Amino acid sequence: MTETSTDGAPTLNLVTGGCGFIGRHLVSLLAARGERVRVLDLADWPGRADPLPPGVEVRQGSIRDRAVLNRACRDVGRVFHLAANPNLWAPDPQVFHDVNYEGTCRVLEAAADADVARVVYTSTESILKNINAPRASQAALIDERVDHGEEDVPGPYCRSKFRAEAAARDAAAAGLPVVIVNPTMPIGPGDLTLTPPTKMILGFLNGTTPAYLACDFNLVDARDAALGHVLAAQHGRIGERYILGHENLSLADLLDQLERLSGLAMPKRRVPYWLAYVSALVSEGIANLTKQPPMAPLTGVRLARSSMAFDCRKAQAELHWQCRPLAQSLLDTIHDLDRRGLLKRRPVMTA
Repeated sequence: MTETSTDGAPTLNLVTGGCGFIGRHLVSLLAARGERVRVLDLADWPGRADPLPPGVEVRQGSIRDRAVLNRACRDVGRVFHLAANPNLWAPDPQVFHDVNYEGTCRVLEAAADADVARVVYTSTESILKNINAPRASQAALIDERVDHGEEDVPGPYCRSKFRAEAAARDAAAAGLPVVIVNPTMPIGPGDLTLTPPTKMILGFLNGTTPAYLACDFNLVDARDAALGHVLAAQHGRIGERYILGHENLSLADLLDQLERLSGLAMPKRRVPYWLAYVSALVSEGIANLTKQPPMAPLTGVRLARSSMAFDCRKAQAELHWQCRPLAQSLLDTIHDLDRRGLLKRRPVMTA
């Protein structure tokens, strides 16, 4: 259903980070629904050869620029704030604070000044896990009720997103109509920037990752996460968070599915946590010298130490949100990576 303003015209939606993975799917979904869409993204965003839908207005600029944000929010009814640095490592970790936290604060301020009707802030599932909790409690499913401190999340990326979500909650308490969504690990076609989950899958498909660390996590199709954003704008309660996740599974289960769907052999050797941790320390030490991304970011290894399985029933019940089968999402991911020439081994599709 197309959202309309008080004068009957379609609502203008601002999507920050609209050229990113979930962002592009959100923009396409809004445009397909007849919504007016304005995108704010960096001037050097990837995938410019893969254009956004016709009629989408694209403004180039940073969420760290107050003047740019004020202009972007002009005449806007809803703001979907997805822009962030999604990586688990950066040559200068200060960028996480500057973009993910400070940038979010400026988006919230600009939205308040523009008196928008709704803000949907895109947080992350990684800040919901308390790495300092007793090991016994870390095996339980994580839901929206978790309450812990910044010191309980690992690494500069997670801490910056923790602070940003806290700012979104504070803005909601002060009267800004903010709804928070926490997507889990996104997969599916169209990941032009190769976010960490897609990089992980690509490494296994290419045979460049010979072993795996036993861990549990939750996957969601980026297209379904985009729909969750729209439904959060329509049905979400102000100040509430909603986990946008689909299926909990172990990495071993994921490898079994990838092998079955692609026809490619997946690694069978499992590495112990201590070895993965030491390898990540060495990898990040080298990365800090070369300024090239590490093979295994330390933040990711620390998150993998205990379960990252989630209870996603709140979003399903309150937002009326459903997801496509995980096997379809994985198959579409494999097809997309193959189409883009990123696979070094040719898959033999079984479905």
